[in-house]
Amino acid sequence: MSNGTDAVRASAAGGAPDAPRAPGHGLARRIAARLRPRSLAARTSLLLIVGLGIIEAIGLTIHALDRIDFDRRMVEQEAQNRVGMIYRSIVETPPADRQSELEALHLPPSFHATLTPGPDPDMVDHAVGGPPGPPGMDRMDRMTRMVLMHPTDNLPPLPPHLRPRHIMFQPDRHSPRRAVAFLLPDETRWLTIHFVPPPPNPFRSPTFPTAFVLMTVAGSILIVWGVRRLIAPVGTLAAAAEALGRDVNAPPMPEDGPLEIAQAGRAFNTMASRIRRFLTDRTLLLTAIGHDLRTPITRLKLRSEFIDDDELRGKFLSDLDELESMVAATLSFGRDTSRREPMGRLDLTALLQTVLDEAAETHPDLADAIGFAEEPPTVTIHARPVALKRALNNLVQNAINYGGGVRITLQPPRPGGTSGTGAATDEEIVTILIEDDGPGLPPEDLERMFEPFVRAESSRNRETGGTGLGLAITRNIIWGLGGDIRLGNRTPHGLRATITLVC
Repeated sequence: MSNGTDAVRASAAGGAPDAPRAPGHGLARRIAARLRPRSLAARTSLLLIVGLGIIEAIGLTIHALDRIDFDRRMVEQEAQNRVGMIYRSIVETPPADRQSELEALHLPPSFHATLTPGPDPDMVDHAVGGPPGPPGMDRMDRMTRMVLMHPTDNLPPLPPHLRPRHIMFQPDRHSPRRAVAFLLPDETRWLTIHFVPPPPNPFRSPTFPTAFVLMTVAGSILIVWGVRRLIAPVGTLAAAAEALGRDVNAPPMPEDGPLEIAQAGRAFNTMASRIRRFLTDRTLLLTAIGHDLRTPITRLKLRSEFIDDDELRGKFLSDLDELESMVAATLSFGRDTSRREPMGRLDLTALLQTVLDEAAETHPDLADAIGFAEEPPTVTIHARPVALKRALNNLVQNAINYGGGVRITLQPPRPGGTSGTGAATDEEIVTILIEDDGPGLPPEDLERMFEPFVRAESSRNRETGGTGLGLAITRNIIWGLGGDIRLGNRTPHGLRATITLVC
């Protein structure tokens, strides 16, 4: 009882529960998202082509509606001419031969003519020369009388002795079937003609759909070409931004083209210049401070030698050595930031093998724990050899110092490069995994480790040394090559550095 009461209260308080969405709703959205063009040029072209198609469809519909009335008149005129020709052929034949003449006529499938004693029962009696037909008689019936009684381009007027004595029509009951009966002038039989005129077709002419297709294709080609020309500077801007992200000294983008594009180019080049100036000023300031600190440190070392207490002198010298190490790392960081090593093709597999061999020589007691996790593929990339070697060496040394060994996995290149805007490119990327079996890092410190002068003393052994600039230098190098680096913990313990580089 209490459960029912609680349910009623919950319903009254929170309202009715949300109705579950239909299973096909999410599928339809995913399909629509996949079919939707991703590029600006494709979306703009599609929009303009659809708009052109709608405008053409509206224009052709108006044209078709105008042609329907013209086509109806033409169909009616052709039917009346054929009715007049059938009647003339029969009435000009002697009465005894009219049946055979009627059978010898080559009539279209939609026409049927017979000689009968009388007209069809539902026909309307209308005398020759009488007033215009009743409202139920359509234009077809009135034109039939005109073809027989008045001259036309195809048929001369009938002489009076060949004109029918009576004409009877089938009333217009909104049916496509038509019927007309003529009382022959020299006998009592009736010539009854049944026919079904074809419906009006505005597309009867082959040039009509051909013109529509040609206009659509020509317009679509012009739209695609024009949109690509107009949006090409956007791709140039994206490429320049991507190049600036990889190399702060990348060449400036062109400043020509339409006014808006030229303004965007000038603004981008100004922004790039300010970024370069800011980085240069920061690097110079950092290097100058580090350089100026070396003299006071040396002076303090000399003065500490005059301290009589050996323990106190040792503490002073230890602190000064640590300070000097930090200054040296700062100067090295500044040099790496301002270094302009040229890009070139290098064998990444051979470079990794060299780094591992040097690490094994430095730590011969850990040589068995240093190497590739599996046989590496041969990979060639475009990079700065010295800078990349230093970044990889920093990661390998960290793994050895804090994990007692290192295992590297080099994965084969795969497509999947992305620009700085997130758009897919034709570049291939290669992934390097550098793993150790150390204690790992707290999840909240994985990203913070890349900040300068940051060390996680709580999870790493401080006695191994270091100033906290190694990972910062490594990430700057990797970013400068257009790649990325991330840290992650392994299971059950250990740390993994995942490096992605552009081939």
